[in-house]
Amino acid sequence: MGITIKDVAKQAGVAASTVSRVISNNPRISEATKKRVRKAMKDLGYHPNIHARSLANKSTQAIGVVLPSSDKALQNPFFPEVLRGISGIAHEQDYSIYISTGITEEEIYEGVKRMVHGNRVDGVVLLYSRVNDRLHDYLIENNFPFVVIGKPYHQIDAITHIDNDNITAAKTITNYLIDLGHERIGFIGGDRDLVVTLDRMQGYHLALEEANLPVKEEYHIHEEFLKSGGQEAVHKLMSLTEPPTGVVIVDDLMAFGVITMLDEFGLKVPDDISIVSFNNIYLSQLTMPPLTTVDIHIYELGVQATKCLIEKVKNKLEPAKRIIVPYTIIERNSAVDKK
Repeated sequence: MGITIKDVAKQAGVAASTVSRVISNNPRISEATKKRVRKAMKDLGYHPNIHARSLANKSTQAIGVVLPSSDKALQNPFFPEVLRGISGIAHEQDYSIYISTGITEEEIYEGVKRMVHGNRVDGVVLLYSRVNDRLHDYLIENNFPFVVIGKPYHQIDAITHIDNDNITAAKTITNYLIDLGHERIGFIGGDRDLVVTLDRMQGYHLALEEANLPVKEEYHIHEEFLKSGGQEAVHKLMSLTEPPTGVVIVDDLMAFGVITMLDEFGLKVPDDISIVSFNNIYLSQLTMPPLTTVDIHIYELGVQATKCLIEKVKNKLEPAKRIIVPYTIIERNSAVDKK
């Protein structure tokens, strides 16, 4: 016969009901008692029947994670890192993770509908925010718990979201190039349908305008958040009669593509062109030269998103909130003084 809750209770010197409360992570149980019960569970080799508990609680003990496109998103180190933050909290709280596998927007939308109507998850984390995203409307209409990593385009006060102050961060990193004496500054962003691109582009514009520098449409390039996207952007910028001397890039993986393609053009960073970027992924330290970048603390975005979602799952009346994760400018060697 297998180990039961009663066996654990006897080993830990508590009531069986206390063991059940520890398994469900009841906040009313002291940390000392939780540690004693968990030690007894480990010593006895007891594993809770999550499926049975989920049925009793009318809960799946799972959260859905929605990527912008499953075939390309995981090529960018941002997403594995934010998933690491999500999985850490999910593990602590005994939740499993159900990752969307859609490639097109329609597939993603249908996948979320299956999550909701199939009772596959208790709530959803959206890892991106698009302009006029019908996923937001659908989840709100169905009163289904969800949080967004990024800033919602509409109903910002009604949707819990975890974000950086991307406008200020982009303005700050653009000013970094301006302070180095750069006057011709380009911008390489992702899809204009992504709110993060719009916010960072707005910050870039604000910095140029305050410095009385021209905002040139031909200096705006939009590609996918991939190495290939950065490479394509270089082709476009370097074909200009007067290319920029500095570039703000909204993603480190794109910046890696920029550096490799500039090298093919016979141009060196930062001697011929200075670049600054966002995210501070591991690649940013491995490029030649290492990137000056904005550390947006990706792991913490995942942590905070999961904590907020589990709060909403446990209490659907939990009010919407906005959590801003601070950013840090990491200075390395990809930009030089042009004065």
